[in-house]
Amino acid sequence: MTNYCRNYVPGGTYFFTLVSYRRRSIFKLPIARKSLREAISRVRKKYEFQIVALVLLPDHLHAVWTLPSGDDKYSMRWMRIKDKFTKLFLAQGGREGRLTASARRRKERGVWQRRYWEHTVRDEDDLERCVDYIHFNPVKQGYVTQVRDWPWSSFHRFVKEGQYSSEWGKSVSRQYDWTDFEEHDC
Repeated sequence: MTNYCRNYVPGGTYFFTLVSYRRRSIFKLPIARKSLREAISRVRKKYEFQIVALVLLPDHLHAVWTLPSGDDKYSMRWMRIKDKFTKLFLAQGGREGRLTASARRRKERGVWQRRYWEHTVRDEDDLERCVDYIHFNPVKQGYVTQVRDWPWSSFHRFVKEGQYSSEWGKSVSRQYDWTDFEEHDC
């Protein structure tokens, strides 16, 4: 069995990647996007955290969070978000993927991949790379040709706040080695 390690830094900032079960394109569905928004909102009311950046793609999401000072419980937050999302999504007519024998034995649902990827943000330069990666990801994945054309991204908030121009991203793919962000567990 693989030994997964997580880094817990109280008050830390983290980059996450979460993937739907068997990479099903569930987030194309309005009920999935609504369920996710509601699940995150409910968890944030009880367990505060700041969403620095977020992008929602058809089969996965990337997010950067900052936790409150002294708090390192991002795993608990994601567990609750995934659980609430699953309940809301299925209650509104969403469907599960076909479960493997292993998933059935574990009494899992066919909505999320079991694990997620986490990276502890080291400094301001690392934060900038993580946020840029998130916002550029719809272009990298081939969903759009310009960052501004992807509707489910915090990019639009960054433009409104003056942190990016609406033309940002046209040359960003040459600035970074995106392999630094390949999805792995540790």
